[in-house]
Amino acid sequence: MAIIVTGASGLIGTALVEALRAQGREVVRLVRRPPQKDDEAFWNPAEQVVDLAALEGAEAVVHLAGASIGDRRWTPAYKRELVTSRTQGTRVLVDALRELSEPPGVLLSASGMDFYGDTGDRVVDESQGNGHGFLPDLCRRWEAEALRAREAGIRTVLARTSLVLSGSGGALGRILPIFRMGLGAPLGTGRQYWSWISLDDWVGAALHVLATPEAEGPANFASPGPVTNAEFTRTLGKALRRGTLPIPVPAFALAAGLGEFAREGLLVSHRLEPAMLTASGHRFTHTRLDEALSAVL
Repeated sequence: MAIIVTGASGLIGTALVEALRAQGREVVRLVRRPPQKDDEAFWNPAEQVVDLAALEGAEAVVHLAGASIGDRRWTPAYKRELVTSRTQGTRVLVDALRELSEPPGVLLSASGMDFYGDTGDRVVDESQGNGHGFLPDLCRRWEAEALRAREAGIRTVLARTSLVLSGSGGALGRILPIFRMGLGAPLGTGRQYWSWISLDDWVGAALHVLATPEAEGPANFASPGPVTNAEFTRTLGKALRRGTLPIPVPAFALAAGLGEFAREGLLVSHRLEPAMLTASGHRFTHTRLDEALSAVL
């Protein structure tokens, strides 16, 4: 029985596939080009095409596909792509799962901590409602499409992912060159909380929910040790043995350079508690930021 993975070529997907195969699990990657290997199957969300034969009888599906949030400026066209790549892709996948005579037992579908909007310094668990803004609304619509899998009796988990720490890519990978030059600095006030999770812990959490029947619904994929942006800046500078700038980058400068992404992605506060993961028995490897950065760097 295979585990199906979309977005398998991304940072998280690559690490998850490697971990599953290390356990001896069969993995089938859904790809948007003609399959070239035995472990690939075709899908094209834009054309509403999915290889149903590859999904039939699968053990689980992990859905990670979606356009990158922070790689490009949010023009109106790119915002539409962010929405479409998530909502349409998830809808097409779930529609395919609902057609199967033998659907998978579990769907793990990606989401984001942006679901909650700006929560200030409040600690937020999965019972917190939806926030306001483009990203919270995007996450709400994304999750709603995934939850339709429940109608087919498929246990569904929503991975509300925080900042994933990896030295080889992702958000941390993009800012490392700046910090290595000693030019790292707090963003805005620096008081906004940044929830984070090491890549290894993200993979560990995914393996946990796939194997845990009582794990269902939203799950904060975040370490229990969130920090402010100012503390994140200091800790990363120390991990790299580089100084950081004492003067923060003004919010207006970030907004001028990065537009709406700065206001909704970098300057808002997310202080997440991984209540569902902890209650279902998951144990994190990295709960302190300094230890996590030492491990990933």
